[in-house]
Amino acid sequence: MGLSQIKSWLVLVVCLSLCAALSASAFVSDVVSGQRVLSERRLLQVKKPCPVNFEFQNYTIITSQCKGPNYSPKLCCSAFKEFACPFVDELNDLRNNCALTMFSYININGKYQQGLFASLCREDKEGLECPAGPLSASLSEKDNKSSGNRIICQVLSMLMLSAANLVLSLQLFV
Repeated sequence: MGLSQIKSWLVLVVCLSLCAALSASAFVSDVVSGQRVLSERRLLQVKKPCPVNFEFQNYTIITSQCKGPNYSPKLCCSAFKEFACPFVDELNDLRNNCALTMFSYININGKYQQGLFASLCREDKEGLECPAGPLSASLSEKDNKSSGNRIICQVLSMLMLSAANLVLSLQLFV
């Protein structure tokens, strides 16, 4: 009786796998004509590479000031802003992977836990405000806020979710 149950389950799994594989593929006529209709939703969009090379940046700005085990929000956030604000336009561009790349290198170089800066550094609902650079010193406060001189907290939240997703994915395969 045990062997027949195993065979039944095996047949069921194979049938379900075939059904799933066939339902996900396009019709033959679509493949032949070169038309492929995507019916599934793409949750992870392909991002373009970051134009900034974060691998060779100087992280001592952060690592010299932000030290554990009791991370001071004042020291860590000011060091983080000093490091990240020169790249504010690249970090706020959701079409590239700059934020994820930068946080990966910060965590590697400083041996920080995932999401440390996202949980410590909060100024307002729009994110961290970067000081105006020399080129935008003449902008008014309203123009300054709309010119992209903020590190968006949505990027930080997205980074935390991406890191959690990566950790969970790695635990499934290990």
